[in-house]
Amino acid sequence: MYDYEIYKTRQADLLRRADQERLARQVRRDARRAARHSGGNGTEGQVSSVRNRFARAA
Repeated sequence: MYDYEIYKTRQADLLRRADQERLARQVRRDARRAARHSGGNGTEGQVSSVRNRFARAA
């Protein structure tokens, strides 16, 4: 009986770890997707445009 309790405890622990790793993967994937969607500029948007990058010609 004692071995069975150890087995069930270990099984529950492994399932809990698998759920945590799955959730962490999903959070990382969603963060990458959000960064890709916003252009990598975070929540504040683009700071400068291509037109403002160079000085104007005379």
